[in-house]
Order: sequence, then C-alpha cells, then structure tokens
Amino acid sequence: MTGIGRLLTILCVTLTAMAVHAQEGGRKAIAFVQAPEMGAGVCVEKDPASAIDCAMKQCMESGATAEDCQVNATCYPANWSVDVFMMADGGPHWHQYSCGWQTKELALKAAELACSNAKQDGLVECSAVQLVDEEGTILAPPFE
Repeated sequence: MTGIGRLLTILCVTLTAMAVHAQEGGRKAIAFVQAPEMGAGVCVEKDPASAIDCAMKQCMESGATAEDCQVNATCYPANWSVDVFMMADGGPHWHQYSCGWQTKELALKAAELACSNAKQDGLVECSAVQLVDEEGTILAPPFE
C-alpha cells in the first residue's frame, strides 16, 4: 500500500468514527404532530425524519388516523421548544408549537408573543403548557 493509500485509509476510518460519534452524542431533532380535537404526538429523536415518524405514531395511538395527524413543527437542532394551548370563544382548542430556541427563557418569550393578541384574536385562553428540552425532558408549569 502506498503512502497515499494509507493516508486515505486512515482518513476514511477517522471520518467514519467521527460520524458514528456525532450520531450517538450529537444534536437531536424534535417534531410536533397534531390531529385537532383528537390526538397529538411529540418526539425527540436523532434526526427530523425519525422524530416525525415517532410523533405520528403517538398521534395515531391516541385514536386519530394518519390523515388526521399533521406535522405542526419540527426543528433540528431541537434546542428548547414550547407548547402553547389556545382556546377560542365557543370552545374549539388547539396547540401551537415553537421550537429551536437557544434557551428556556427565549422559548417562554415566544409563547408570550404568541399570546400577546389573544383577546383581539378571540381567544379565551392562551398559555404555555409545556417546555421540552433537546433531550426530550418535558417541563410543566410553573416554569422556573
């Protein structure tokens, strides 16, 4: 084997090892799937496609069909995410998701902004109901 051949072999082995390490300890993706009034799913996985697949399965396990379950948000890297519950005058309710925030505080500010015009938008309730970190840890209010 020539010197260049050895160098290429070492380079390939090094890059492969780095890729495996990045997948095992690297950043994660998050996906939020929702079937309004029926079900929802949220998953943190190694990549966006895996996160979406997982969240779709959760949504369907709650009783919704695949056609009803729609991807509402996905972020890579996941960072911090917030789930904002919204309820309109008359009862219809849904969740709005925002992900990819660098800090928990910024995610909460995104929720605050989403609710800033709640009354003008005919909402009787609007609040952050969950925070999710990049590891998939779900925090419930009060957020401290």
